[in-house]
Amino acid sequence: MIQKFARELLSGLTVAIVALPLAIAFGITATGSSQGALVGLYGAIFAGFFAAVFGGTPGQVTGPTGPITVVATATIAAHGLEAAFLAFVMAGAFQIVFGLCRLGSLIRYIPHPVVSGFMGGIALIIIGGELDQVRDSLLLVALTIFLLLVFGRLVKAIPASLIVLLLTTAILPLLEPWLRGLEVGPFSINKAVDYIGAIPESMPSFDVPEFSGPLVVQLLLSALAIAVLGSIDSLLTSVVMDNITGTRHRSNKELVGQGIGNIASGLFGGLASAGATVRSVVNIRSGGRTAVSAAIHSIVLLVFVAGLGVAVQYIPLAVLSGILILTAIGMFDWHAMRKAHVSPKGDMAVLFATMIITVVVDLTIAVTTGIALSLLIHLLRSRRHKAVVTQDDSDTYRIDGPLSFLSVDSVFSSLRDSRTDVSLNLEKVTYMDTSGARALLYFIDHSYREGIRVSIEQLPAHIENRLTALADDAQRDRLETAVRPA
Repeated sequence: MIQKFARELLSGLTVAIVALPLAIAFGITATGSSQGALVGLYGAIFAGFFAAVFGGTPGQVTGPTGPITVVATATIAAHGLEAAFLAFVMAGAFQIVFGLCRLGSLIRYIPHPVVSGFMGGIALIIIGGELDQVRDSLLLVALTIFLLLVFGRLVKAIPASLIVLLLTTAILPLLEPWLRGLEVGPFSINKAVDYIGAIPESMPSFDVPEFSGPLVVQLLLSALAIAVLGSIDSLLTSVVMDNITGTRHRSNKELVGQGIGNIASGLFGGLASAGATVRSVVNIRSGGRTAVSAAIHSIVLLVFVAGLGVAVQYIPLAVLSGILILTAIGMFDWHAMRKAHVSPKGDMAVLFATMIITVVVDLTIAVTTGIALSLLIHLLRSRRHKAVVTQDDSDTYRIDGPLSFLSVDSVFSSLRDSRTDVSLNLEKVTYMDTSGARALLYFIDHSYREGIRVSIEQLPAHIENRLTALADDAQRDRLETAVRPA
């Protein structure tokens, strides 16, 4: 127990250090002034803490994000900062209503290729945002990535990112005069190393925005836009977390937690926030698995703001770039990329379209386009809407119809509740997309870890070929064990 808490603590500290410059940058961008640094930090502190405590995705880190900042910037420009805080409170209220109305359950119908494309698009955006640091301090960024890989293999008890951060921060000031102008082949350090620098220090105060009928009406559309975009952003991050950890988030509870977080952020003068994919993945990669690490991240940021900001001002930005770039590389769905040549062509088209639109346009349009393309492909490939599962007298579950993104949640959520061995009859599965195949393979993996034996009978050849093609080595072995000879 003590060891698990220590790992959550270290992970929360690591994420806080990574989140610090991001929160400051988003706050300054949204407000258009250096005073916005505190607005961004307060968003990460209050929305982050309350979303962690009341949310439904263990380990998810909440804070200001790119999509939310774009809408918040427009709201501040149109109505002023004080009115924007009221809009953030209203957005939080909308999100709570979304959760209570169970609208979060709609996230179950987002196809796996859309999620993979979203992850890849966010990864490309992260890498693109670090290119300036790479250009100016390529050797330091490369050294950071090298050290992260080395310590990641050698040390398991402490997050590699925290070790590298502390090590380079302590040593680099001594080496900087020698490193400046250093050339290795075509690469060099062109200028002095950039550091985070001093951050504002101030205790937050509780302030209820002034409510008035006309102002509420004026802010209604902005608040609704923040709520919708923040909900999509957060739930997609939750799905990414599920893919990494193999767990299952509670989408409606997550929306309520995000709503409470944004209300708290608005009341304490913070920026509207959402589940942050980058910070959440850093948390998971650093060992965080529960709400404790996400909440500690907010507490550490509060400590920095309350008077210990001097402790982080000498952290090199190039080191943070290395951490973010390696995190981004890990966010790509490499399994899907390796299986691209055997995956359904329509699903791969959806994946790459979502990825490109995420980078070139924005997240909302990318997800909408990806879902629309997936629906079109589904309609072209199968006349039936979705698969249904029934249980016969012999305790065998029969799946009938197309096993696609439209039906995998309803099919496997009922099967997942079983605590006994499961027998599946797939004779009448007419079509299976990537989402269906991945869901079935994950179900077999999950059952294996729980000590539940899964057997599959009357498996059509075209379905077996797709499963075999998309499975990794371990999944293929378990699949061969599960399939009964015809």
